[in-house]
Amino acid sequence: MPAKRREVREAAFLLSFEKLFRQEDMLEDIFEAALEINEILVDDEVESVVRGIYERREELDQIIAKYSDKRAVSRIPKINLAVLRLAIYEALYDEKVPVNVAISEAVSLTQKYALEPDIAFVNGVLGSFAKSLNSEKEDKAE
Repeated sequence: MPAKRREVREAAFLLSFEKLFRQEDMLEDIFEAALEINEILVDDEVESVVRGIYERREELDQIIAKYSDKRAVSRIPKINLAVLRLAIYEALYDEKVPVNVAISEAVSLTQKYALEPDIAFVNGVLGSFAKSLNSEKEDKAE
């Protein structure tokens, strides 16, 4: 039975978060470790999302920096950075995930794994990002 999108998303988030602490390790090392402990889903879809986030991390961080007017990306807690990268990646590169779903799921992950003040921060950054996407679509439609 294929994994549910929410399971894929949470696993991708956890593995992306882990990668933030293990800069010298290759993604394969992190996937292998996750498979060994057998507590985090690792399948082709999860690996694809994690690889996509990792390959586009500089672009994603530029977008985060643009909408995070209170904190530089280097000052954003890693848990929030992992959530923001995932949500923006899904919104831009996964045609199966609507922007509002990516944001809603990111806020849910933040509620589950981060601190209370982080929820408003993540929601604010993603809300500003979503507004800019909507205005870009409107501009193209005109």
